[in-house]
Amino acid sequence: MKTDQHNYGLYAVAVAIAVVGALALGVPVATLLFLAIALACPLMMLLMMRGMHGGRGGMHGGGHDTTHESRPEDAPSVKHDQPRPRS
Repeated sequence: MKTDQHNYGLYAVAVAIAVVGALALGVPVATLLFLAIALACPLMMLLMMRGMHGGRGGMHGGGHDTTHESRPEDAPSVKHDQPRPRS
């Protein structure tokens, strides 16, 4: 069984049930819209950060990509301290 499957359909059903339940309890629509707008920003941040790390769990998934290690000769201080070749 794949553990990386996304259950967005189940999340949508859960949100729909919560909205209908809140409306049945008498929560004004304006309050629900305000909450939706207020929660959109952190939710988008979480989704974008997850996408940025490839869904590997962020910093717990091994940290940064080490396939392109920096070389000492690429450091700015090394490049500027070396004399220029004469032509």
